[in-house]
Amino acid sequence: MKTMKVKFTYTILAGALGIAGLLSACNGDLLDVKPTDRISDEAIASDSSLFEDFVINRYMGVRLMDKEAEGTPPGFGRGFEYALWASLTDEAIYNNDDNTWVVQRGQLAPENTGIAGTLWSRSYRSIRECNYALAQIGALKMSASRKQRLEAELKFIRAYRYHDLIRNYGSVVLMGDLVYALQDNLSDPKLFQKSTIAEGLQYVTTQLDQAASGLPANNDSNWKLGRATKGAALALKSRLALYAASPLYSAGSWQQAADAAKAVMTLGYSLHADYRSLFQTPSSGEIIFERLYAVGARHVCLEISNGPNGFGGWAGNSPLQNLVDAYEVKVDANTAVPFDWNNAAHVADPYANRDPRFYASILYNGADYRGREIETFLPGGKDSKDGRDNWNASKTGYYLLKFLDDKLPIDNPWDVAGVQPWIYLRYAEVLLNYAEAQNEVAGADASVYDAINQIRDRAGMPDLPAGLTQSEMREAIRRERQVELAFEEHRFYDVRRWKIAIDTENEPAYGISITKNADNSLTYAKKVALDGRKFEEQHYWLPIPRAEILSSGNQLDQNPNY
Repeated sequence: MKTMKVKFTYTILAGALGIAGLLSACNGDLLDVKPTDRISDEAIASDSSLFEDFVINRYMGVRLMDKEAEGTPPGFGRGFEYALWASLTDEAIYNNDDNTWVVQRGQLAPENTGIAGTLWSRSYRSIRECNYALAQIGALKMSASRKQRLEAELKFIRAYRYHDLIRNYGSVVLMGDLVYALQDNLSDPKLFQKSTIAEGLQYVTTQLDQAASGLPANNDSNWKLGRATKGAALALKSRLALYAASPLYSAGSWQQAADAAKAVMTLGYSLHADYRSLFQTPSSGEIIFERLYAVGARHVCLEISNGPNGFGGWAGNSPLQNLVDAYEVKVDANTAVPFDWNNAAHVADPYANRDPRFYASILYNGADYRGREIETFLPGGKDSKDGRDNWNASKTGYYLLKFLDDKLPIDNPWDVAGVQPWIYLRYAEVLLNYAEAQNEVAGADASVYDAINQIRDRAGMPDLPAGLTQSEMREAIRRERQVELAFEEHRFYDVRRWKIAIDTENEPAYGISITKNADNSLTYAKKVALDGRKFEEQHYWLPIPRAEILSSGNQLDQNPNY
């Protein structure tokens, strides 16, 4: 995707549909004027170049609340560019709250949705925009092949928005190809009647099959990085098929999920050689679908928003001890064991010999960073509350490293930093999808081991031990997803679809307390970094915001127990 072009066209196109809809709903000469600061619906529907720009802009959304992106509009993921979705889970907490603690503490309500409050409205706005474009494309003068690609692209974008709705709310309203407007009759039940989860998933996977048949195999000179491909459509279908088979959904089979993942595994994707650099490499062969950013396209700079206070950072998404404990300890080249707080050797030196993905993802006391070691110990640690800007010291004792680029500045990063891609879909996820589904179908067969061990080998971890039972492999796969996909906005949905959130999300939000003793030795102890963490049965789905219920004339059913 040509990011600068997209950023410009968003400015002139984003309001066209909403403003035109408002004007068309009004009568009188006073409002019968053509705005000069935006392109009209008629121009978009008659100019093939403008129409394609409109389609490209559908990869972005609209900012609906504070802290949803800065300058560059939110996309499908990292929409809340300060607080990541990881900070609603046992992976991290957002150091300065920013409407995340209400979720962590189980205080969600239709009137108080915190950071999660705009998913419903942004998704349906985008669905309407895609439906509008699909209604216009037939009359456009362009080649049949170009038209086919754009139609497939719109179906993919629409499917992605539905995927976001379903995984957050469960049963949702399927709009089909309807382009609704302000003057539509609100008593029409089609506007507010929810489908079942199974119906929603079937609709979206069918749309993705149609999209895959019309999308190009690769991003090339005619189809820029950041736009959907056949692989993106099939990888999203793989994710949804895995969700469908999971206990929370119970709307599909594990065999269907394994088959969907296998279809992507035949397309030629491969794992990036180095885990740490993957997240700064937009052209990697592991990336299936991503969002690109460019210098000058102002948005949140990850280094300053997440970096240690000792370097002038704001601590942002501070990793939890809950996640740190999930990274295994390497005993030797062939053996790895879980970290154990009851193991004296582990506790004496807790960051020794850990899974290399730990070192690539999390800054811990003693980690090398920008010319010195991180110091979160007390007293006197430069990256503790005894350091500079102590209000920005991490509450957990850890700082985020994954995604951050050490070559980009922390001090005065504006219009220079914040250029890393955001990866929506990558090949490692597909391998994990396959391993999980196939293990449920056939147990820990050779293909399950192969999928998981590819990922562990890339990370520098020993292969899983032979002879695991289905149950043991299930736990190994879940741990592998936790560490491989950490901070990538999967954990929130994984613990819910497995129906283990009632356990994981009721665990305290732990951090680490490190005391520097008189002899310079260090003592480590777990501490509670955020109190009041709570999860109840209704939290498996988000509440639909009260404003959406009221705007439907109370015809839209709220999710249970809210």
